[in-house]
Amino acid sequence: MLKLSLTASGLLDKSKLDAWSRQKQTAIHKAVAVGMRDGGKIVADGVRRKMKTDFTVKKAAFVNSLRAKVYDRNPDKLPAVLIGSKIPWLGIHMRGGTISGRMLIPLTEEGRRIGRRAFKRVIDTLIRSGNAYFIRKNGQAILMAENIKENASVLTRFKRAERSRTGAKSIKRGAEIPIAVLVPAVSMKRRFDLEGTVRGQMPVLARAIEKQLTKI
Repeated sequence: MLKLSLTASGLLDKSKLDAWSRQKQTAIHKAVAVGMRDGGKIVADGVRRKMKTDFTVKKAAFVNSLRAKVYDRNPDKLPAVLIGSKIPWLGIHMRGGTISGRMLIPLTEEGRRIGRRAFKRVIDTLIRSGNAYFIRKNGQAILMAENIKENASVLTRFKRAERSRTGAKSIKRGAEIPIAVLVPAVSMKRRFDLEGTVRGQMPVLARAIEKQLTKI
């Protein structure tokens, strides 16, 4: 999640807000909260559109995880709105960086992906059947499996990827198929500017708050 601290001027300056009566302060507090909820939804919609542009989105749940939440529990403080996602790995796409630790990277067809749980099921199935082993090629440790009938269903996407790489029309029974490469670390480039996108839409949020304040 990302939290932006913004400073407002004028009516929302603390020194000026304190000068209002308690009743007026309560009305202002409520108006700001409503404005943040209304404006936050619009800002979140804009960020989701940006996510669709910057990422190859396969599942709507990824985009829909980005939401606006208003925190309004303390009557002595103005509300705050948080724009963010509960998906933990979105953060590294925002910052860029290196993930360390031995990881298996699935060798699927270009442009296609496999989810973490589905990939784990593949690996578990191959290990249980005794059809998973490593070879070293060009300095890399590659997980391989034989094209056997018992594992036909779990190997489907990897056979398709191998045909795409080699140009072969079919994979013979018993042939070796690359499943994944074992790497010590993965470097990720920054792909998504959440903070910049949110800051660019602050006028939308400000107008929504102002609209509610004018009703007081």
